Amino acid sequence: MFDVIVIGCGIAGAAAAYELSKYRLSVAVLEKENDVACGATKANSAIIHAGYDPEPGTLMAKLNAEGTELAGQLFEQLDIPHRRCGSLVVAFSPEETAVLEELYGRGISNGVPGLELLGPEELRRLEPNLSKSAAGALLAKSAMIVSPWEYALALAETAVRNGTKLFLSSEVLGITRSADSWQVLTRSGTYCARYVVNAAGINADVIHNMAAAPDFTITPDRGEYYLLDKSEGQCVSHVIFQCPSLKGKGTLVSPTVHGNLIVGPNNETPRGRDDVAVTGDGLAEVASKARISVPDLNLRANIRNFSGIRAVADKPDFIIAEAPDAPGFIDIAGIKSPGLSAAPAIARYALEILRAAGLTLTEKESFIAARRRLRFAELDPREKTELVRKNPAYGQVVCRCETVTEGEIIDALNSPIPPVTLDGVKRRCNPGMGRCQGGFCSPRVLQLLAEHHRMDPTEILQDREGSVILTGETKDSPVLQEVLHAV
Repeated sequence: MFDVIVIGCGIAGAAAAYELSKYRLSVAVLEKENDVACGATKANSAIIHAGYDPEPGTLMAKLNAEGTELAGQLFEQLDIPHRRCGSLVVAFSPEETAVLEELYGRGISNGVPGLELLGPEELRRLEPNLSKSAAGALLAKSAMIVSPWEYALALAETAVRNGTKLFLSSEVLGITRSADSWQVLTRSGTYCARYVVNAAGINADVIHNMAAAPDFTITPDRGEYYLLDKSEGQCVSHVIFQCPSLKGKGTLVSPTVHGNLIVGPNNETPRGRDDVAVTGDGLAEVASKARISVPDLNLRANIRNFSGIRAVADKPDFIIAEAPDAPGFIDIAGIKSPGLSAAPAIARYALEILRAAGLTLTEKESFIAARRRLRFAELDPREKTELVRKNPAYGQVVCRCETVTEGEIIDALNSPIPPVTLDGVKRRCNPGMGRCQGGFCSPRVLQLLAEHHRMDPTEILQDREGSVILTGETKDSPVLQEVLHAV
């Protein structure tokens, strides 16, 4: 019997687990996929928003500004790649200039620091590659960029180090209630707890309806992106937004923490909750809209396209509450943008709901609050030499594009939440993130995975279940033997 079960380990679930792990509680996290951060958390714009966009008085407004401040502290404490680059919302007409003034007013009401309205001359001094038709911008100095999957992973790893139990490949199939506990049936078994936190992202309504009367509906939408090579990483130095609309914050152009440039998203209706297809029409739309902001954008430097699904609810605000007809069942739902920014504040808000519902929160005397990850490429020559002398595995470069060593991959495989797939390793220490997208390093990473987990190489997946890489030895292929026999 656990005190609390958290369903879902995207950024909201990971943040909740992190907060809960500060207290004398037994906590379980149930994740549908074979790794953390496999949904919206790994496929988004990677922006920590300043907080000027949400309507004052909403949960989004309150938790965005608070969450951004907390995120900055967590990034330093847990060694999460980030950059305090600020953002610019750019106007291209008098009507849009009026929108900037409205956003400025919202930001002041929401307590956002470092807001400035800029004219066209000052804007061009900051961002010379912007369109000459830009009429002005709202500068938000507190906005940041982050590695979103590493953010969620750092929170989840810290929770695990502090006693939280993480159960992967544990899709929830049913939830029942007895006199004093919840029973959660999953593909890996049944788990019991006094309280349940539903942080299931795009499936939060499905999970809610297993425990309580229907109260909200999630209708996902999809956004597609370009990821450009590091040769384009200096094209802009701030996150460049267009004026927001009812469909979202528009198509952006932004640097990434790894030195690339990200361009997107659009807004489409997917064919299903897990439809992360990338389409020619969608990418053409992204390109057309992005060039309104940066006309000379070099999309020929594209190294990868991807799309992500947003958990859009039929309620305009975050849904963070105890279900009225299900005592002890707490929803964290409808966490679309600015969910990544608000995550630590969302977790604290949910914790207070749990406290009010009767959960006793007694702080641990010895909470492990710090985390560090070795990044070989960031060391100076003396540090690299000394490290290789102590452990030659750090002298074996596996990923040439990102200068990732065998030692770093081994570190990831021995981490609190060890990866079981190629993309799991990629999310932890970057092999495959570069220009060749794993063309050189993937075979060696696969070999290291197979050796560490004592698995046959054909059992190693690219990412989610079913993403098979190898099916067997080429020389033993029946098809090949048939062809050779025919010759």
